[in-house]
Formats: sequence, structure tokens, C-alpha cells
Amino acid sequence: MNIPGLLPEGLRDSLPPQAQALASLVRTLTDVCGAHGYERVAPPLIEYESSLASGSSRERLRFTDPVSQQTLALRSDITGQVGRIAVTRLAQQARPLRLMYAGQVLRVRGDQLSPERERTQAGAELIGSDGPAAAAELLQLAIAALATAGVTGLSVDLTMPTLVADLAAAGWPLGRASLAQVQALLDGKDVGALKSLGADAFVPLIAAAGPAPAAIIALRQLDLPDAILARLDAIAALAAGLDGVAVTLDPTERHGFEYQTWLGFSLFGAGLAAELGRGGAYLVPRPDGTQEPAIGFSLYVDGLVDLGLGVELQRRILLPLGTPAAEAAALRGEGWITVAALDAETGAAALHCSHIWQSGQAVPA
Repeated sequence: MNIPGLLPEGLRDSLPPQAQALASLVRTLTDVCGAHGYERVAPPLIEYESSLASGSSRERLRFTDPVSQQTLALRSDITGQVGRIAVTRLAQQARPLRLMYAGQVLRVRGDQLSPERERTQAGAELIGSDGPAAAAELLQLAIAALATAGVTGLSVDLTMPTLVADLAAAGWPLGRASLAQVQALLDGKDVGALKSLGADAFVPLIAAAGPAPAAIIALRQLDLPDAILARLDAIAALAAGLDGVAVTLDPTERHGFEYQTWLGFSLFGAGLAAELGRGGAYLVPRPDGTQEPAIGFSLYVDGLVDLGLGVELQRRILLPLGTPAAEAAALRGEGWITVAALDAETGAAALHCSHIWQSGQAVPA
């Protein structure tokens, strides 16, 4: 038997003033994206599971649709839904296509740093290009949105999700290990196991992580193919263009970047251990089997609320019983939040009002 008011693990109610802060932050983030030419779309919370391309299938809650008898799923990420819209309903629109979104996502389970299962996610996607100029636009837009929302101490962690696979394809010896084993050992920074399996060539990648300038210098000293050197040049230019933001590079980090291509990034702010957002370049599958390049980011708005952001100072005024409607409307026009008393005994403090309307004046409570 459930205890009244008890919610499932990882879920919570948003109460005043946090719920209002959440709505305010979503508005701020989407306004910044809109000012840069991004147009809003709103995909549904539930889709056929086969249509949800992004996010791990292990993170989705599934159930059978009583109408179609097909498997439906609650989205754990909105990025793939935006991509679906771009290559179907907006397939004929000119590229690059700039889209933004905000909505709820649900995971089967949380993790140690982010135990919540339901999140408010806001972000932007640029469909049709994933080159250096597009990457610079999206990353600078994400930073601008977070800064406008009030985040301080911003930092960016860059990664190259396909680097290890690309190096293996270019002839770097895997020894007795498989590509998946090498990737897993690099994720765990296990130098000894890499050497024991004969994958020594990949060991220097572990040391080539840290502040972006030093990491890039270390990577350039390795025997990298020309295509990867060109990619590294683009990342160096991208990092150099982020003034006032701490930038690090971990070239082999893949956790959470399973479908990104040449670039991935995580965003952090002062006061919160968990990331505030992440993004990167990826490919959107078209209905004809081809793929379209894209790049985007997702921001986790609940983390901003936890930082105390988005809480607006509100002028709330108590209107005594019988206050004329015209006076109340005039006060709202001046920016007041009016709270009407329903009886003569109502007190301002009980209704969180800082002022009382008396004799045509706003009097401090």
C-alpha cells in the first residue's frame, strides 16, 4: 500500500518558488536560442520505440499501445525526436535548419550524480551541417544561454567520440584486444591492461587529457592521420574562441556520447558537480537510408534550479475584500502580482504578500 504523497524513487514535485523558477529558466534559455534564429518544435512525450533513435534503449520505459498493439516508449532524450521532425515533416526546408525545444524526459533510473529520473531538457539542434563553423555557433550559443540564465564559473569538457575507432581503422595496432576492449580500457584509464594486450599505441591518449592547449599539443606529437589532424585543428580553433571559459579535452571519453561523431562536449558550472548539459556532432538517419549531418546541445534545466537560479523577485500585493476590479487591473499593469482577499481577516504574510492595497496606495505589510 502506497503512503499518500510518496512518489516513486527519482521523481519529485516542483513546489513554489522552484516550479516558477523552472518555467522562467526555460523561457530564458529558449529566448536566447530564438534570438539566434532557432525555431521551436514540440515533439510528443511518447512515440513508437522504433522511432526514438537517440538515448540508450535501456533508459526508456516501454509499454504496449492498446490501440496499435505496438511498443511505445517514453522519451529519455529529445534530440532524436528533433532529428526525426527535420528529416520527415521539415525535409523540404532549406538547410541548415535551426530548431530548438524544451520538455520533459524520463529515464528508467538515475545515477549517482543525477539521481532524478525525470528531467526538464532544453536545447538547440542545427540540422544540415556539423562543420567547425556550426560547432562554434552551437557551443557559443549554449554558453550564452547558460550565462544569461545566471550560471557562473562555466567550463567545457571537449571529447572526440570516434577517435579510437578512427585510429584503429587507420592501422593503429589493437594487439590481441578488440576495438570494444580498447575503448573500455581507455574509458577506465587502464594502462597496464592495454600494454598486456599489445595495444600500447593507444596508451599515450590517456596522458593527452587536461586543459585543451596542453592536450592538443600532446596529441599533435602522436602519429595521427591527416584527417584527424585537421579535426584537431578545428577543435583547437573552437577552444581558442571560447573567451573566459575554462576548456579541457579528454580525447577518448565516450560515456554518454554513443551516437556523436567527431566532437562531443559537456558543460559545467560553479556549484554543481553534475554536468549542466552536453552536445556534439551526430548523424540523423533519413527515411531513404542515408544520413544527414547535425550538431546540437541539450541543457538540464533542473540543475539550474538547484543552483538557485531563475527565482524572480515578485511584487505581491494583497487586495482587501471589495477592491474594485479596475484598481486591481491597474496594479497588474504596473507589474504587481495581485492576491485578492476572500474575507476581512486574511493577512498579507499568510499569502506571501509584501504589500497591502490601502486607500489607493501600496503599503508595506
